[in-house]
Amino acid sequence: MSVFISIASYCDPVLSFTLSRAIATARWPGALHFAVVDQSPAASPPLNPQAFAPAQVSYVRIEPVYARGPCWARAIAMSLYGGEDWFFQIDSHMEFDLHWDQRLIEQACALMPGRRGVVLSAYPNPFVFEGDRAVRKPTTEKVLAHVVKPGASFEPDHPVLPFEAHPVERDEALAGFHLAAGCLFASGELVQQFPYDPWFYFHGEEQAYALRLFTHGWDILHVPGLPVYHLYNTPDSGAPPRPMHWDEAHERERQRSWWELEQRSRHRLAALIGGAPMGAYGLGRARSMADYADFSGIDFSARTLAARAYDVLAR
Repeated sequence: MSVFISIASYCDPVLSFTLSRAIATARWPGALHFAVVDQSPAASPPLNPQAFAPAQVSYVRIEPVYARGPCWARAIAMSLYGGEDWFFQIDSHMEFDLHWDQRLIEQACALMPGRRGVVLSAYPNPFVFEGDRAVRKPTTEKVLAHVVKPGASFEPDHPVLPFEAHPVERDEALAGFHLAAGCLFASGELVQQFPYDPWFYFHGEEQAYALRLFTHGWDILHVPGLPVYHLYNTPDSGAPPRPMHWDEAHERERQRSWWELEQRSRHRLAALIGGAPMGAYGLGRARSMADYADFSGIDFSARTLAARAYDVLAR
């Protein structure tokens, strides 16, 4: 059971740790194919693909000054797909449970019957570093389900909404209406059917991909016991703060600002929601936007949010 692992990394000192831990904890490390887009300065030591045997590593190095945001980098990483059975898009700062690959494959296979396609996704539980040791800090051992952030509403000039994961104490998978771009597991068919849109920047990325999946008849599922953990960029993470693409020091070196890319991304999300023809990056016809509103409580046409958009248990 081969797994293609897409990683877009931006000046991340934890990148090598992530690959090493994924390999060390995998049930089938020799069946892993990492596609790493490493956006880091030339002065930083490059990743050595041979150091991660028996896994395969496809490696692309890009100077940060030429980077155009996470979605652009993820599209490049996805283009390195080699026909593997499974696709796993993660961030470059992750920790893993033992046999995480087998667990995700078994969960996906169990949920597949009767469905056109499934995507397992959620914002993972956190981990922190205590010295050199990675320490998990789980909010729950059960389900992490996405909802619109409490108190949030539509802005008048764009359709981007903030989301967060809420713990749900249940042992069964829960159907979701939103996903985590940094933790997305599906069959390899996803690569051909839903190529990553490089014209998005960052905000709105997950909404767009969730809508494409939903309207094409695929189901997003939040599963219990998600076997991966995320190092959040907080003061208590135990790691040096990671620079962001939009940091001022990086912006000074670029000809095109992150804010310009962000505005283009907002317009693209609005066009997608409005049904603009976008070819492989557009909406499907298996389900409508009205179906999505009925399911999620998020009505993009009316710019309203029902109670179930904020509370997963209200559905």
